[in-house]
Amino acid sequence: MAIPLPKLSAPISQLTNNHCSSSKQSLQPLFATRKGLPGIRTSTGSCAARCHAVAKNDSLSSMISELERDTQQGDEVDEEINEFGRRQPAMGVADRWREIHGCDDWAGLLDPMDPLLRSELIRYGEFAQACYDAFDYDPFSRYCGSSKHGRRQFFQDLGMPDTGYEVVRYLYATSNLSIPAFFARSRWSKMWSRRANWIGYVAVSDDATTAKLGRRDVMVAWRGTVTRLEWLADLMDFLRPVADEGIPCPDSGVKVESGFVDLYTDKDPSCRFCKYSAREQVLAAVRKLVHQHARSNAPMSITFTGHSLGSALAMLSAYDIAETGANVVDGITVPVCVFSFSGPRVGNGRFKERFEGLGVKALRVVNVHDTVPKVPGIFFNEGVPEFVRRLAEGLPWSYSHVGVELALDHKNSPFLKETGDPSCYHNLEAHLHLLDGYHGRGQRFVLASGRDPALVNKACDFLKDHHMVPPYWRQDANKGMIRAEDGRMIQAERPVVHDDHSHDVYHHLEQLGLSFHQ
Repeated sequence: MAIPLPKLSAPISQLTNNHCSSSKQSLQPLFATRKGLPGIRTSTGSCAARCHAVAKNDSLSSMISELERDTQQGDEVDEEINEFGRRQPAMGVADRWREIHGCDDWAGLLDPMDPLLRSELIRYGEFAQACYDAFDYDPFSRYCGSSKHGRRQFFQDLGMPDTGYEVVRYLYATSNLSIPAFFARSRWSKMWSRRANWIGYVAVSDDATTAKLGRRDVMVAWRGTVTRLEWLADLMDFLRPVADEGIPCPDSGVKVESGFVDLYTDKDPSCRFCKYSAREQVLAAVRKLVHQHARSNAPMSITFTGHSLGSALAMLSAYDIAETGANVVDGITVPVCVFSFSGPRVGNGRFKERFEGLGVKALRVVNVHDTVPKVPGIFFNEGVPEFVRRLAEGLPWSYSHVGVELALDHKNSPFLKETGDPSCYHNLEAHLHLLDGYHGRGQRFVLASGRDPALVNKACDFLKDHHMVPPYWRQDANKGMIRAEDGRMIQAERPVVHDDHSHDVYHHLEQLGLSFHQ
């Protein structure tokens, strides 16, 4: 079943949604653009060449006209040709969701790039990007460290009204560690919370989207660091057994990076937002949704996504869900998958074996020039010879990536410029741009969906100057200042945050056999 596209601004909204697994044509994500940012589609090589030529002449109207003509010519391509030369309807997410979710470890889907998988990766990447777009990291805001938007209108306020998901739970974290650009603090003496930071959310697909996806999807998105990369030095410490952190793993040799697990498990009983750890919050929320929906006839999936430090939390929490059994109800095991972006290594080789042995699937999207996916474990990792890795397994600095890697190269994009700024290589919007143009190793970079390349410069300076897109362009109007009745400029008030913890969190933790100490 094909997924209908959100309505974009006409006439370039008439974009095709091709679900063909073997076609070279592209596939439109469920939501490909932000409000006010019309997408640009280039589906053929000639279109890409004309687009580049038009860019040199700074003729935006000509560019749009060319793109509209190519789009109209490709509208009829929504079928695939079988081995007998006959046309048959293309398969959509509902038909292939288990394959896209990694049941076969994405064999044959990455090179050449499967259009449907690309579309889904971009879709989940945008869920992770929403964490950045919603986070208030302005120290002059009394709400610094919180989400700018309420849970019930989260996607609508971000200009993403057609996601088909409802946010059911915000996630908060606290830590005794100093993590630059992750834990934001307000300079106001009176603030919304002194200990907590908003760290992500749990959402679930609505009935209409469930029908289109072929299953009820529980999605967990974790926030990463905002810009700087100093958190690497602060968190990269040593490996620690997960069993010491209350995760019921029978193998004491399964270890994860101590900074990641501290962030995941730390709590503060005096803080109304963090009296439960981030771990307890996500376990309770996922278990509640699984028990609420798994008894229906529709299949279910649990999908984690995150970028940077958020990728590490996605890996750790996905493993925890499977290890704890929060994805099991009435003998039915709900599949768990991670779509991560630019994430570091999380644990040792035994963690990798346990993670994959539990059936958790992970697809890691990385930029080969990005430093973050190469740490920790620079010297002892999954890339060294087997006998060396076995010898180093007991060392506190021996790490291993999990799952399958999709390696991209920003130097293949004609839109991006040379820069020495490592934060550009690490930027999530840049990764989504690279996904949009990737068709396989050695193949030419051609944008495949309606994602606007201008999104790359949302929080960095990575686009070539002749595109005339200002760097770091995303900001709130007047930085949240409004004019009061007396004419003075003041910070706008926000609704009082009451979304701390539901009354049944403790109940669901008890059902998982977890002890809880207030």
